[in-house]
Amino acid sequence: MDLTPEQREIGRDNYYSAITAFDKVSRRGFLAGALAAGGAASGLGAMYFGYSSPRRAIRVCVIGTGDEGNVLIGALNPEYVDVVAICDIRPSSIHRAFHGDWSSPAALEARPGLNAVYGYADESTARKHIKVYRNGWEEAIQDPNVEAVIIALPLHLHAPAAVAAMQAGKHVLCEKLMAHNIAQCKLMARMADETRTFMSIGHQRHYSVLYDNAVNLIRWGLLGEIHHIRAQWHRNNLPGSDTWAAPMPGGELQRFSGKQINQIADQLRNYEAAMADPGSSASDRKRLAKQIAQWRALDADQTVDAAAHGYEDLYIPQTGRKRSALEELIRWRLWDRTGGGLMAELGSHQLDAASIFISALSREKGKTVHPLSVHAVGGRHIFPQDRDADDHVYCMFEYPGQGYDYDFDVGYRDQVNMLPDPQSGIPSFIDDGNKKVVVTYSSINGNGFGGYGEIVMGTKGTLVLEREKEVMVYSNRGTSMRTGVTAKGSGAVLDTAASGDAAPARAAEAATGVSRGYREQIEHWAWCIASGDYGNQPRCDGPHALADAVVALVARQAIKRGQQPNQSGFISFRPEWFDYRNDMVPEAETLVESQKQFEIEKQNLRIV
Repeated sequence: MDLTPEQREIGRDNYYSAITAFDKVSRRGFLAGALAAGGAASGLGAMYFGYSSPRRAIRVCVIGTGDEGNVLIGALNPEYVDVVAICDIRPSSIHRAFHGDWSSPAALEARPGLNAVYGYADESTARKHIKVYRNGWEEAIQDPNVEAVIIALPLHLHAPAAVAAMQAGKHVLCEKLMAHNIAQCKLMARMADETRTFMSIGHQRHYSVLYDNAVNLIRWGLLGEIHHIRAQWHRNNLPGSDTWAAPMPGGELQRFSGKQINQIADQLRNYEAAMADPGSSASDRKRLAKQIAQWRALDADQTVDAAAHGYEDLYIPQTGRKRSALEELIRWRLWDRTGGGLMAELGSHQLDAASIFISALSREKGKTVHPLSVHAVGGRHIFPQDRDADDHVYCMFEYPGQGYDYDFDVGYRDQVNMLPDPQSGIPSFIDDGNKKVVVTYSSINGNGFGGYGEIVMGTKGTLVLEREKEVMVYSNRGTSMRTGVTAKGSGAVLDTAASGDAAPARAAEAATGVSRGYREQIEHWAWCIASGDYGNQPRCDGPHALADAVVALVARQAIKRGQQPNQSGFISFRPEWFDYRNDMVPEAETLVESQKQFEIEKQNLRIV
């Protein structure tokens, strides 16, 4: 990413030109069309994805109101979802659920809180309508007033909570990654079928208008034949300033200096001193009062009995310290038992995007193209031995490209050349085992250069998607050449011809903003539930989410394998892993071992 201002402007111009040109040949020219129809940001998803306002709002309990749960609360549309209950064991999460996140202006924009979303005057007013469960999700899913749940718990609890909720007749929207292992993912998908409940998994790029429009540009041939996708998510996390190692309530022994520190108490003192400053304005004091209340709630988390909720103490011999159950709860992403590391938390989003782009050119519409193989390496390169999670991962996937023979039922087979089309003379499909798309992915800590995004490279041009907010298009000659985009029949080319006035598309984007897809995903899930028609399935249902989980978790497995002496981080994918009705899982090498894994998970998930 890291393009110059001139390169960005060229890329934006080409993208807007493409939208304007293709609006003449397809309904997917969404920006100009939305503006002409008077569409606002709240209505774009419904207009674009083809759902409507539900007959009524679905009664929902939000289970897990931490960082991601509060992002989902911020994305709620009251016309579609009526929050009647929330559930979390941490006082700070409950506080933020109502009041929003005042740690920064950006945080408050992403997590405005229930009071702001639903217009409640204060928390006490909100609590007259919203029940609060503090003793765990098991109690919340039995609430007869709740018909659906939004689950944003630590990864190891996704499957237990989702399966139990579906068994109780509740519909489920669960954060990504779908589950902690593939057997759990398959059992979740089977449970949705068995109970005929609507399950959606939080890979929001399936509901990003920006990404879906990019898919249509690919499908129209704008990029030509795709041969490479480069994705990355780079962050500035370093020891001592790690976003995954949140401050511990009550303080902790600092790993690097050996001193006892209490970041929460220090921050509270800073806020209180600023509040006492006679130079503080009325708006400053209002903001500081909110911040003080939030950090006091965070300090109250030290009263949580995390062990009573299944979290565990652990002695770390390499560092000679004890990790408490409370630390495992607060920093769950750092541990294999509770999290899935970089591949589950970050990589799964972008590999999902890569699969969406490659599948756009599939000869079988609606089918997801699965990877052939992965070679991955990674490790804990800059952080101390105080975690399981790697801080650097690098992956290279091979996907079948246009012309690689692929059978969606049995996987890949021997190539058979097909005859040319009698009218055009062009082969409708050429089976060639060398036709592959290489996808590279890196997620690193310690250097945020390039940020995060995806670059899709084809024989005619390049598509750059940055931070889920911006799309730029370039000719195959690089980012310095100013080009136009012209629609020719049902195809497309990049050339130097003007393509028409792109002003309507620019104006529409300014009027509507760019949604990351959270709001649209929740709306569509609620609409599916309200419709009562099981044929209306969410775009990222069980089978789609399983595929995302297989790609991310097998890559993680390859990384772990490569860390062993004399072992390679290379794994070939098997088609059985992607079929939720098939018992084969990548964590086991034989069908017998797979079936044993299923029996263990069935007992853990209380499936009889």
